[in-house]
Amino acid sequence: MNLVSRSERLTGRIFLIALALVTLLPFVSMLSAALQPRGTVPTGLTWPADPQWGNFVDAFTAANMGALLRSSLIIVAGVVPIAVVIATMAGFGLGHLGVPGGRFAFALLLLGLTLPFEAVVTPLYYQMRDLGLLNTRWAIILPLIGLYMPFAVYWMRAHFITVPRELSEAARVDGSSTWQLFWRVQVPLARPAIASLTILLFLWTWNQFLLAIVLVDDATKRTMAGALGAFQGQWGTDLVLLCAGSLLILTPTLIVFLIFQRQFIKALIQGSLKG
Repeated sequence: MNLVSRSERLTGRIFLIALALVTLLPFVSMLSAALQPRGTVPTGLTWPADPQWGNFVDAFTAANMGALLRSSLIIVAGVVPIAVVIATMAGFGLGHLGVPGGRFAFALLLLGLTLPFEAVVTPLYYQMRDLGLLNTRWAIILPLIGLYMPFAVYWMRAHFITVPRELSEAARVDGSSTWQLFWRVQVPLARPAIASLTILLFLWTWNQFLLAIVLVDDATKRTMAGALGAFQGQWGTDLVLLCAGSLLILTPTLIVFLIFQRQFIKALIQGSLKG
């Protein structure tokens, strides 16, 4: 029996198309502005008669994108794997093992979810200063790992709490230790949740702006999004070059999401079905 009428399907499609157009409009506007001749002031959404694709090359060189790309990759490599491993182990302990004090620890994590980054920037600045880590990539990596933990552990706990305990009991009967149970049984089952968490942490780390500009003065040691502040200050009057640089900074995150969107959506669907 068809529970959705033809008019409802048509309305839904029209709504999705309109939503997609509204979402893409700012990017199309930035692209059209980035292709205008240098020295002009882009007005409205007008496609240039002679697109200046060389503006992207100029922006890449002016912003030293090669160094920024390397710095962002180093920061992502320092944050994401460590955060995912710790969150997976903590989520397994809180969601499946039922460790003593787990409810209290989980309540603290939920409290951490309500804490915005802006509220801890000042304490982090003085802490990084006392540790001698200001103006280093560690000043971004270490705080981000800690700040991501509440959400990351919550995400992984939500998966492990739905795994049937019969699987663990069968593994125990076969002589598996807790460590073997975790790596050989639970982690393979958690791959969709781990993959989606990895994508989220990558996007958040790559686009991290606030901590990068507060804790690191050297633009070449920031994330690409953080370096956008220095780029804007230097080329703020050249709107064409600024739009081209902004698109270059956004491109890696869009590519990553488009490549791994299936895994991300799969994990969200599995989580909703299990919940």
